Parts: sequence; structure tokens; C-alpha cells
Amino acid sequence: MATNRSRGSRLAQLPSWVLGLAGIALFLLVWEAVPRLGLANPEYLPPASEVLQIFVRNLGLTSFWVAVGHTMTGWALGLAIASTAAVVLGLVIGSSRFLRQATHSTIEFLRPIPSVALIPLAVLLFGVSLRSTLLLVVYAAFWQVLIQVLYGVTDVDVVASNTARSYGLGRWARMRHVVWPTTLPYLMTGLRLGAAVALILAVTSELVIGVPGLGHEIALAQSGGAATAMYALVLATGMIGVVINIGMRFVERRVLSWHPSVRGEVRP
Repeated sequence: MATNRSRGSRLAQLPSWVLGLAGIALFLLVWEAVPRLGLANPEYLPPASEVLQIFVRNLGLTSFWVAVGHTMTGWALGLAIASTAAVVLGLVIGSSRFLRQATHSTIEFLRPIPSVALIPLAVLLFGVSLRSTLLLVVYAAFWQVLIQVLYGVTDVDVVASNTARSYGLGRWARMRHVVWPTTLPYLMTGLRLGAAVALILAVTSELVIGVPGLGHEIALAQSGGAATAMYALVLATGMIGVVINIGMRFVERRVLSWHPSVRGEVRP
């Protein structure tokens, strides 16, 4: 018992990236074994080694990168529009008790509506085009950012706000020196959540509506019976999600390098 406990503590002391790679290796090992042992039909679930071969081959294809470009364009534009609108509205609504109370019911009604429920509306309004993707992405990412900004604005310390007012700081000066530093950590959390949701909706719109991109390529591979190519494209979307998350975490640490929570992460 004592030996197992000491072995577990030694494993827990390994760097997080080593444990992460070990988890991925274990997942790929299980994936490889399931079709090889006949636990799943290889026609529908090909071994991981075959999928990885197609994934690597795709990296050298121009058509693959064109599809990635379409997906990332919808993701980036949608996230930028949603974030800008959410920050402006969040600061305006959060700074006014009247507006917070007047919009609370509307926000709580609209926020839970899934973006995929808007797919028929997007097709009717914009057809099979980038604007359909933007409608879904903006709607999904907007609420993630808006809610976090509202939390940040309402979390402003009353004493700090009154002190700034007593020193004669105007509305914009208080917004810049008191409200914005408090809201920024919440905003970064909202952006990280919104970035992940935006990618999901970008791929979903391509998959369901047929807008050009990785989702459309996945649908074509599935309808053509090319299961290995389909899984390779699904793997690509997962890799893009990981890269986006790493990028957002990097930006968050740079922007919030002064914040105690980030300083606590960096400190060994």
C-alpha cells in the first residue's frame, strides 16, 4: 500500500506536459486496439495509425489548407464581431443599474437558445454563404463574452469607485482606471470560452449548411464512405481547437501578467 502511494506521488510530480502526452498516447493505443481486436468494425472505426497517415498526408494538400482557411475565416470574423459588440454592450449595461434590471429577463431568455436552432433562419436569410456561418458564430460567442463582461463590471469595488469619484475622475477616467482593470480578467475568460464555442459553430455550420470549410469536407468524406479521411479531418478540427486554446491562454497570461491569478500560475 505504501509502495503504491509513493509511486503515485512520484507520477504526480511529473511535468504536466509529460502527463498530457502520456494521456494522448494511451488514447491512441486504445483507439488502435479496438478495431484491431474486432471490438468495432474497422470499416466504420479504422485504426488510429491509418487515420494518422491520412492526417499527415492532408498536411501537404493545398485543398486541405484552403478548407482550413475557410473555417478560420468564419471563426475569426465571428469572434471579432461578437467580442466587440459584447464588450461595448457589457460596459454600457453593466454600468447602469436600470439597464441591468431592464435587460436581465431578455438576456436570460435569449442566452439559452442554441445557435444550431438558428440554422433554418440563417439559410433563409443568407443561403449557403459565409454570412450564415457568421450569424451562428456571432450569436454563440456573443453571450459567452457579454456575461463575463457584466460579471466584471458589477464586481468593481464600491470603495475604489467612490474614491475615484471623490478625486474628481470623470466617467471615462473611472472606466479606464477602475472598471476596466477589474473587468479585464473576466473578459479574457469570456474570450477563451467564446473562441472554443465559435470554432464549434463554424464547423457545425459547414457540416449542416454546406458552407465551404473543414465541416463540409467531413460531410463529403462521410457521404462518400471514406471513413478514414473523415476521421483525419475530425482530428484536424480537434488539433485546431487545441492550438486556439493554447493561443488564448498565451494571450491571457501576457495581458494579465499583473494579475495575482496569473502570477500565481507562473510562480513555481
